[in-house]
Amino acid sequence: MNPDWQSYSHFLMNSYGASFFGMPSGESCMLLVLAVLFGLLLLHPYFIYPLSLRLFRARPLSFQPGGARPSATLVFCAYNEAASVPDKIANIRAIKALYPELRFRAYVDQSTDNTLGLLQEHSDVLDVYPAAERTGKAVGMRQLAAVSDTEIMIFTDANVTVKPDTIGRMLDYFGDPEVGGVCGTLIYTNADESATASANSVYWRIEEYIKKNETRSGSTMGADGSLFATRRRFYPEVPSHLLDDFIVSMSIVFAGKRLISAPDVIAFERSAASSGDEFRRKRRIACRAYSSHRYLVPKLRGMSVLNRYKYISHRLIRWYGAAWGLLSVGFGLLWIEQIGGVQAMLAAATALAVLMLFALKGRVHKLRWLGELARALWATMLGVVDSLRGKRYQTWQPAQTR
Repeated sequence: MNPDWQSYSHFLMNSYGASFFGMPSGESCMLLVLAVLFGLLLLHPYFIYPLSLRLFRARPLSFQPGGARPSATLVFCAYNEAASVPDKIANIRAIKALYPELRFRAYVDQSTDNTLGLLQEHSDVLDVYPAAERTGKAVGMRQLAAVSDTEIMIFTDANVTVKPDTIGRMLDYFGDPEVGGVCGTLIYTNADESATASANSVYWRIEEYIKKNETRSGSTMGADGSLFATRRRFYPEVPSHLLDDFIVSMSIVFAGKRLISAPDVIAFERSAASSGDEFRRKRRIACRAYSSHRYLVPKLRGMSVLNRYKYISHRLIRWYGAAWGLLSVGFGLLWIEQIGGVQAMLAAATALAVLMLFALKGRVHKLRWLGELARALWATMLGVVDSLRGKRYQTWQPAQTR
């Protein structure tokens, strides 16, 4: 064979033959690997990571239920929660009937409705601290911590109710000297109200499953504000624009104690039913959480290898979920272009765009979950960008749940 023709035939095979004969070129293989890698990063916090937790050695808890319990104060902050006050007060009275020694305190952040007046009507069971100016939750919780002198502080939200008899179980866990904090298990009560509420309920069941399995080998990576308790001596200084739930609960891990999730300590809350409300809430929380992460970086370096793995998997990788998804799709489309040409890539991109349009519009019931997932990932990513740009969400607005 003519040497020039032989070189040209090799060039054709290397450039186009792989696509014609189903054999991927080196470049297309790399694109496929990148698409799969970023896809796995997107899925890791929700599927791969929970399964991997079963590989670590179990650390059983050591305490005797029903023994002597530490003193405790239950605290919450409220802003424009007049609609939730009747249920909250009824819940406080039910808890107080079972645990007379438990104390209750609330901080009211200059509500524009009658939240302050409604709470002050129940001074026999609740100490109320009104704000002199609008400050935000972190400042309010700091003030409540300053006026409390019990061994344990129980943190909750104004719109959350607690199964009364589970408070005793929460305090029992502190019988283990290694336990520094206890997270309750949150159940959303309106999962069937809308696609948004349903998606939130499923997401939160996954979250509770992860926290339960993290606890099996040591500590879970942070609490949410619905219900958790810590030893008061570990309460840190929390800057006003940061996520106090996250920083206060992580201070337990930094102190070398266990932060555990308790499946038998139950809290109830109505989820946001409006997609717009939930989007804004997720963006605000993501901004404060990521800003809190940046604030905590020096302390994160001192964690054990296991806790670093948990933190990166449960928190850090999840914050970048939208980026992983976009990168996976982008490299996937480039891979399709390599093996099938531009027309195949455009067809795939069009099909994906139509699918997402239907999902976001909610026209097809079975695709609504995909739309809610996309919104959640995007809201979180925008929150991360807000944090990097220096934006602050110090105060909050209650989500519309009714």
